[in-house]
Amino acid sequence: MDRLEIEPEVELAYIDRGTGPVVLLVHGFPFDHTMWNAQVDALAETHRVLAVDLRGFGASSVTKGTVTMDRFADDLARFLDVLKVDEPIRLGGLSMGGYVALAFARRHARRLARLILFDTRAAADPPEVAAKRLATAESVLNDGAEKMVDAMIPVLFARKSLEQKRDLIDAVRRTMLATDPHGIAAAARGMAKRPDSTSLLPSITVPTLVLVGLEDRPSPPEEMRQIAEAIPNGHMVEIPEAGHLTPLEQPERVNQELTTFLRQRS
Repeated sequence: MDRLEIEPEVELAYIDRGTGPVVLLVHGFPFDHTMWNAQVDALAETHRVLAVDLRGFGASSVTKGTVTMDRFADDLARFLDVLKVDEPIRLGGLSMGGYVALAFARRHARRLARLILFDTRAAADPPEVAAKRLATAESVLNDGAEKMVDAMIPVLFARKSLEQKRDLIDAVRRTMLATDPHGIAAAARGMAKRPDSTSLLPSITVPTLVLVGLEDRPSPPEEMRQIAEAIPNGHMVEIPEAGHLTPLEQPERVNQELTTFLRQRS
């Protein structure tokens, strides 16, 4: 793993594998770049794959207070600048990473060649959900992340995963519990404040893959289908026996879809 300073006293940790067209993968909340390990291994055969720990997560620097999705997106743009990546990239993000990817599409559209939205939402949080995120931020700072993690785990996975993939669930749980509480709180506050991106979707002109687990509860397939249909060059794929963490639950099927999408000429 490498670390790169994107501004004074702020470093992002990342891995950089392979050569070719650049793919940048952005993790969900509250994970880190390791959620993409299977995708990095597969895509690095034909692409240069960057998987980054967002500010506050993994081995990256932590910023207290609030970190908005726009700030995460600008961090990624600065990250690419420092790496001297000038060509348009293929950007993929899951859940919160999808919020960041949409913010990037809005703020840095010229830098996009393709977009991949995994298990995410375009709509802003309704007031009750935003209030719950703010309460979670305070709870994690005061009492640690265990209560939040215990509540999230049953919602993140498909039924079969919960029954049969104990090692995967334990690994995800360890990653979540290892995340800095200030990083969790800052991102939770930022998600609560994010703008509605629904009106952005028709202006996204790059080829876009919208990928969702059939058993995804936080980002239901019917909602993600609306995202795909609103994007002029959007394509929807549903992954069976997967919930909200499709790249982890069904890595081979996800890798197959990604490889096919990235090989397309248009």
